[in-house]
Parts: sequence; structure tokens; C-alpha cells
Amino acid sequence: MSRPARPALALPPWLAHTLRAQRGPVPWSAVVRGALAAGPLLLVAVLAGRASLGVVAAIAAMLAGINDRPGSRRVSVHRLGLPALAGAVGLFAGTMAGDRLGAVPLTLLLTGLGLFAGGTSAVGPVASAAGTQLLVASAIGAGMPLPESGWLRALAYLGGAAWLLGLRLALPTPGSLVGDFRFDGERDAVADVYDAVADLLDAVGTRHATARRVALTAALDHAQDALTGPRLRRYASSSTERRLHAQYAAALPLAEAATALAWAGEAVPARASEGPRRLAAAVRGNTHTGPLPAPSRSAPALRALDDALLHAAEAFDRGRGNRDLHTRRRTAADLARSVFGAGGREYGLRVALCFGASAAIAQALHHTQWYGQHEHWYWLPATAVFLVKPDLGPLASRVLCRAAGTVLGALLFAGFAAVLPRPEGLIALVALSGALIPVATRHFAAQTAVVTVLVLTLVMVGGEPQASVSRIGETLLACAIVLVVGHLPMPGQRGGGVRSRLARADRAAHAYLAHVLRESEATSARREADAPRLPYQPNPPRTDSRAVRWTLRREAYRALAEARTANALAAAELPALARHTEGADEIVATLEQLVDATTACAVHLDDSGRLTPWHTDRLTELLAELGEKRDRAGLHGPRGPATTDVPLAG
Repeated sequence: MSRPARPALALPPWLAHTLRAQRGPVPWSAVVRGALAAGPLLLVAVLAGRASLGVVAAIAAMLAGINDRPGSRRVSVHRLGLPALAGAVGLFAGTMAGDRLGAVPLTLLLTGLGLFAGGTSAVGPVASAAGTQLLVASAIGAGMPLPESGWLRALAYLGGAAWLLGLRLALPTPGSLVGDFRFDGERDAVADVYDAVADLLDAVGTRHATARRVALTAALDHAQDALTGPRLRRYASSSTERRLHAQYAAALPLAEAATALAWAGEAVPARASEGPRRLAAAVRGNTHTGPLPAPSRSAPALRALDDALLHAAEAFDRGRGNRDLHTRRRTAADLARSVFGAGGREYGLRVALCFGASAAIAQALHHTQWYGQHEHWYWLPATAVFLVKPDLGPLASRVLCRAAGTVLGALLFAGFAAVLPRPEGLIALVALSGALIPVATRHFAAQTAVVTVLVLTLVMVGGEPQASVSRIGETLLACAIVLVVGHLPMPGQRGGGVRSRLARADRAAHAYLAHVLRESEATSARREADAPRLPYQPNPPRTDSRAVRWTLRREAYRALAEARTANALAAAELPALARHTEGADEIVATLEQLVDATTACAVHLDDSGRLTPWHTDRLTELLAELGEKRDRAGLHGPRGPATTDVPLAG
């Protein structure tokens, strides 16, 4: 008789997150850009006799390389350029302050910068990267002993980041020669949307449907960002870009129909996913779609899928772009709500405390000659900035990965420094480290190890002795500071970042639902006013109403994705922190069900012109369930528009 298998040992969430790494193909184009960025810049500066400026430019290229993620070229201008500008401003301000202020005024100034950068980081990922570079560069400017003036340092910093950005814009990526290589990022993003639709259709009626719907949301968000980056002209100016806009717009009704089918949970014919996959191949190959298989038309969602496929085939052939990408610019009020809301206030205070405390301790140790002859007290506050960023994972995970990565990187550099010739060997090591950064970003410990090697190499090229031991000691001290500040009580409720994102998702979901219900009432009124029509004849909504609906739907799903990500990070914190957001995952799940149900109602409304009692009963149940879970979790964020303004009537 065989013994029952022992249950696998379940790791606590904070430790499981520490051991988790991202997977995927090697981004060879980013690896090439990394190899051509910091190393060549440093080589040119050394040959010109301006090694110190080369160090500054290489630091800027390194930080830009960390932000160099997959996406379109247009988005990279925004993603790399804005943080670089913030870093140049921080470097200039830090240099001026370091030359003119004493230890106490300088510490107060850095603390104020931390409060500002932390609050603005709540706006979004690009703002967070800009805040990070602002603080890191200000610490470097205040503490790094360089002979150049502040404005020259800032120019060198901008030059280093601009060099990597220029490589990003000029170099084609592998497989991008099927069309205009300038839009290879947009092409891949749009094709991924069609693949995600096909994956969701394959998963309808299975336990994987929810995960596939989340993946579809991520693909749509990525494509929307890729197509809506900064531009010189207001609208798409080339035929290739207009064609991509048309292909993206054609994917929205397909995604809507697939979501409605997944919500119903009834299996669909296997050939239903063949059409979206052929569309994805047509986008990637820049070819025509050819014949598309038509699914069964036995249900409203299947009829909507069939109609969407026909519309996509027409859009692919004509290639006429839709100017409306179903996104709205965030207003000044939205930005202010993010900065001064619960999430912005809490994060701003923590960043200010960590940055200010680390700067104060570093100043005290520096002036008491604890550093000996090494003039790099700025390492401590700069390290604390990266540790306090929630973008990089839960607090315990960040601290463990940072400590392990720094120790490994310092030991590796000590070995390299003992055998490599100077300066040519060190410059080659900088180029190698830059090439490894895009791969190392999959895990924070690996990224820390590579960055540690690169930074210690730059310090030695700049004329200072080997400083591996000091780097390890300051990193461990920064870890201790961030751990203490991270567990300090703050004014207001804890978990402000999760609460603010939940409130935003709640508002977006209710706005989407209210629009669909108003659309139902308007359609019913038009049906009664129009001439009699056959019972099976659909009464489609007006085009402008559908465009508004898709915009609200995109905003709702994007807000839900942000809330899901923030909650997953909060749930992986140590128990003392994770308990403040208990129950948030249930609220996110219920909001997702509500938005999915609203999408199914919209598809049914397009087909029949009115909602059935079964649809309205399900919406009522979900709203009641949402209220109960919100009350039970104590997450009473700002509420969305009251759905009672539009009666839930069939």
C-alpha cells in the first residue's frame, strides 16, 4: 500500500516573490543597444581626457537602459526622455546645492525633493522612473567629486541618455523588415492583441479563461500605449501607421465578443480562434488576411464575433485608420488626485523619510571620516531610492534581492578588478555590463548584481580605488533604513497605494456600467419610436455611442489591471504590512466580474436592443456582492457614479 504523498512545502508570499523571475526570449536588440551605450561613451571620454564626464554619461546611459523596455519607438521617447530630463535637473540642482550648502540644509533640501518625487511617482510608471532619476542624480551631483560645473554635468548626463535613445530610434529590431521598421513595435503590439483574443476563445469554458482575459487586457493596454505615444503631428501621417490604427480598432469588437463568450462560460467551436490567429499573422507579416473562417451564429456573442471578423477583414483590406484610439488624456484634476491622494501622500512621505534619513546618516558618517579617503557618501541615499520603490516588488523582496545582488556584484567586481588591465579592461567590463542589463531586469537581484559591477567599474575609471567592501556596507545600511521606515505608522490608513487604485477602478467600472445602462434605455426608446421591425432584427447602437463605450471599457480594464498589480505586490509583503490590504483581492475579482458582465450586456444589447431580466439580475447581484466585500474589507474609497441613476430594467 503506497503512502499518501506529502503536501509540498508552501513558501510565504514574501519569500516566494523573492525567488520568482520573469521569463521570455532574450531581447537581443536591447542587448545590442546596451553594449553600444555606456562602454563606447566611456571610451570616447577617456580618449578625450575627460573621464569624469564619461562616467556621468555612462551613468545616464545605464539608468536609461534600465527603462529600455519592449514597445514602440514613439513610446520610448517618452519612457526614456522624461526620466533623463528629470535626472539632468536633479544632477544640476544637486551639484549647486552640494557646492553651496552645509550638511543640514543639504539634507533638508534632499528630503524635500524626496517628498516631491515620491508624490509625483504615484501618477504612473514614467513619472515613477522620472522621480527615481531625479533623486538618484541629485544625490550624485551633491556628493560625487567631479571637476566639472553643474551645467556641464547635466549636459553630459543628457548626452548619455540621448545616445541610448538615438540607438533605440535608429537600430532596427530582428524581424522588423516586413514593413516600415519604424513601426515594428506597434506591429508586434497589435498582433499580440489578436493572439490574445484567440487564446481567450480557446480557453472559454475552462479554468484558464480568467487568466487569458487578464492577458488580453495587458495586450490591449500595451498596444494602446504603443500607438498613442508622443508625435509631432496630431494624427497618424503615414499609410503604415494609419493601417496599424485600423487594425487596432478592428480588434476592439473582437475582444468585446470574446470577453462576452468567456463570461457566459459556454464552449465555442474550435474554429472560432482561427480567424483572430490569421489576423495576427497578417499584422506581423504585413500581408492580407485571406479567407477567414466564420464561427457559428447561434448566440449573440457568437454573432458579434462573426460580425467583428467581417469588419476586421474589411478594415485590413482598406487600411483606413481610425483617429480615435479610445483613450483620453488625464486632466490636471486627475493628476492632482493621484499626487495628493492617499497613495501619493503615503508614498511621498516614505520616500522623503528614506531619502532624507539616508542622506543625514551618510553626511554624518562622511564628516566623521568613517569613509576614509572615499568620497562617495551619495551611495547610501541613492541606494535607498531604489529600495523604497514599490514598482520593483514587495519591501521584503526588494531588500533581500538588493542585499544578495550587491554582495554578488561586489565579489565579482573584486575578482575582475584584480586581473583586468586598466583602463581598457574596465571599459570592456562596462560594455559587457550594459549588454547584460536588459536580461538582468527579469530579477531584481540579478539586476542589482550587474548594476553593482557597472557602478564600481565607473568609480574606478573615475580615479578612485576599489570600493567593494564599502558598497556592501552601505547597501546593508540602506536596507535597514528602508525596512524601518517601511514599517513606521503613517497619517491616515495604511495601504494608500492599493486603496487609491481600487477607488479609480471602482469609478471606471461604474462609469462603464452606467453608460451601458443608459445605452439600453436609449435603444429601447428608439425602438418604441421607430416603425415596427422584425423581432429578430438587431438594433445596433450609434457609432459615437459605441466609441464612447469602448473608451470607457478600456479605462475600466486598465484601471483594474493596475489595481490587480498593486494588490498582488501588497499581498506579498510581510504580514505586518499585508494585513492592511486584506480583502482587496476579492474586491478586484468582483469588479472584474462586474466589468465582464457589463461587456456581455453591451454585446447582447447590440444584438437584441434590450437587456433580459437575467442580465439585470446578475448585475444587481454583483453590485450587492461588491458592496458587501468593500464593507467587510474596510476599503471605503471614493465611489463611482451611482448606478441607481439608471434603473436596472430589462
